[in-house]
Amino acid sequence: MLISKFIEYLTFERNYSVHTVNAYKTDITAFRDFGEVAFDEFDLVQVDYVQIRSWIVALVEEGKSNRTINRKISSLKTFYKFLLKIEEVSRNPLATHRALKTTKKLQIPFSDDEVVDVLSLLGANKDFTSVRDRLIVELFYATGIRRIELVNLKMSDVDGTAQKIKVLGKRSKERILPLLSTVCVTLDEYLELRKQIQGCENTDFLFITSKGVKIYETLVYRIINTYFSKASSKVKTSPHILRHSFATQLLSEGANLNAVKELLGHSSLAATQVYTHQNVAQLAKAYKNAHPRNKKT
Repeated sequence: MLISKFIEYLTFERNYSVHTVNAYKTDITAFRDFGEVAFDEFDLVQVDYVQIRSWIVALVEEGKSNRTINRKISSLKTFYKFLLKIEEVSRNPLATHRALKTTKKLQIPFSDDEVVDVLSLLGANKDFTSVRDRLIVELFYATGIRRIELVNLKMSDVDGTAQKIKVLGKRSKERILPLLSTVCVTLDEYLELRKQIQGCENTDFLFITSKGVKIYETLVYRIINTYFSKASSKVKTSPHILRHSFATQLLSEGANLNAVKELLGHSSLAATQVYTHQNVAQLAKAYKNAHPRNKKT
């Protein structure tokens, strides 16, 4: 019952996405299931930190990474904050918990040349699927849009004449993003081809499959991974890396950090500053390679 109330809270009051809500539900349920097996007497309301610590140890023994464990414990911490709010508990058993140490992974963005290579590859054909996939790549790279935001774009959200799109971000927060003229050209091509797809009139969503139904996140991932694997030797070739590329390129060209924050739909500058740190790492590498005092004699 308490888990159900928590899920309703996340869904209707916090406006979290289905994906995020399911992740919370999975983590909380996993902890409950562990507790019921590991302890003779177990009650979510009466949980103490020793029991939570036992779960952490079990997760480590299962081979879960510190990053994964931290995410699960973060879900649990949010759950108990909620229980505290509705007065089901008098204390949060995770109030003094410290996250496990993790190493920060540097996300390597695609270079402009790699993006151009993919667009050239897609531009060779003018069929519906190729033009759609090209528009997807262009939108990711030109706007920094999230994958779920792209999937949920509707026809009414796009204004090619005014060169802008309306994006519904996290927690139902709207933002307006400008479109490059080159993206608008591809958009017009796509919209003309979209009209020819049987069943297209039955959906308001901008991006559809060749069968006339809304595209899905897995398909978008597959599209990006397939094409960028051909043009790039990078290990990670996902839609999120294109979002990284968008932010990194803007900051490297001198864009204001606050402006990039608004474009990305971040709620705080802390999330956007990740890209600043990434630029510093790249600059440091270039500096060491180029500075004469660093060269071996």
